[in-house]
Amino acid sequence: MSRLERITVDPGVCHGKPTVRGMRITVETILELLASGMSFDELLADYPYLEREDLLAALEYGAAASGGRHVVITGP
Repeated sequence: MSRLERITVDPGVCHGKPTVRGMRITVETILELLASGMSFDELLADYPYLEREDLLAALEYGAAASGGRHVVITGP
């Protein structure tokens, strides 16, 4: 089951970087926070507007992109 529908790209939001559900938090930021050792629970406590599914979507996007696959996100 793909969660990539939660990832959006909009030139008017965060300079067109992939974000979660059109909000002003980038996939890159989420991945950096998780890579720094932050747990899902800590991240969700610090960013209460995020959902567990958003974090999983960011991981899915990062895995696809790092595997050399071109990930196409359609509009906001």
